[in-house]
Amino acid sequence: MINMRLSDLQSKDIVNILDGRNIGNIIDVKVDEKSGSIISLIVENKGKFMSFGKGEDTEIEWKMIERIGEDVILVRFN
Repeated sequence: MINMRLSDLQSKDIVNILDGRNIGNIIDVKVDEKSGSIISLIVENKGKFMSFGKGEDTEIEWKMIERIGEDVILVRFN
């Protein structure tokens, strides 16, 4: 088991391994009420600030995470 803080996750870039695209930054997580485990990451889309809120947040299911590195979280996101 890996012990990690939400703030540690928030500092990492979220990158889709299918196309190399930087998806955005973690702004929240969904947690299972019974087990306390993370269900998904809520990611603020890149460019949302520049488009004045036109983008929507993206939900990345925990099972889509391929690897958590020092600076990046690699996900398989279609």
